[in-house]
Amino acid sequence: ISYIKTKAAGTILDIYPIAALTIGSKGEELTEMIDLHYGGAVAFSDGNKPVWHSDVLYKALQYIQTFGGLLIEHAEDKYLTMGGQMNEGKISTSLGLKGIPKISEELIIERDLKMLEYSGGRIHFSHISSPKSLDMIRSAKRKGLNVTCDIAVYQLVFDDSQLIGFDTNLKVNPPIRAKEDLKYFWKAIEDDTIDVIVTDHNPQDEESKNTEFDQADFGMIGLETAFAAFNTFNRDIKLEKFVEKVTIAPRKILKLDLPKIKEGEHANLTLFDPDKEWIFSKENIRSKSKNSPFIGKKLKGKVVAVFNKNKYLLNV
Repeated sequence: ISYIKTKAAGTILDIYPIAALTIGSKGEELTEMIDLHYGGAVAFSDGNKPVWHSDVLYKALQYIQTFGGLLIEHAEDKYLTMGGQMNEGKISTSLGLKGIPKISEELIIERDLKMLEYSGGRIHFSHISSPKSLDMIRSAKRKGLNVTCDIAVYQLVFDDSQLIGFDTNLKVNPPIRAKEDLKYFWKAIEDDTIDVIVTDHNPQDEESKNTEFDQADFGMIGLETAFAAFNTFNRDIKLEKFVEKVTIAPRKILKLDLPKIKEGEHANLTLFDPDKEWIFSKENIRSKSKNSPFIGKKLKGKVVAVFNKNKYLLNV
């Protein structure tokens, strides 16, 4: 953690490390969470691996209460998703690809919420992709449980019918769901069941994507297109709500200070033009990886500058 924070100090970025919840992210033995917390970790997670061991989950939720910590969970029953390639449904059947069922996510969320009610603590569910998952989270919030969640931008934009062309850049985990699910996701943003919108930025090298669909790795990049994608496909959500869900809400959940737009304060600002139309190309991508389904697509809305730590970056 110290190395990462030192490395980031000289850049325009603010980096807040999330520490592993278990040693080797194997889900078997808790890490030295208190030391990691005081070392600068803002939360604990095993990344794209769920906490499969119920007793470890129970002990983790008890342990983090001693310092007000946060557990971030990727809800996925790996035994139900093993070998899965895309959303389970009519499209996966017609394409002859093994599906990833929503119940694999829902079972973990149901278990975790019951454990949270029993033990106390805080859980944030990352990359939600099921309406039933959102129903359970909404109900848990009404009960007063300390639970939050996020959704990836691509879940608001794409549906599984767009995988008919076998574009490996659309192969993500959790998978892009059915067209009827998108409407529900947008409603969950409007009513604040979904607290945060994330990029799920997952860069892959060319070899892992330029192959047969069932051999390709999961993931797409999304940092540079997150705002434009939301803005282009927005379903009548006020822009202020999007800004709140990518800036204010994450900081509140992670207990980070909110930057102030005030004379005498250090500028920490992103300048964007919501009306600018542009074609996203490989030349726009600063990432070493190019695995984006938006290449060649016309988008509306563009980030044009970033100001932070007495530095600025232009993107015109």
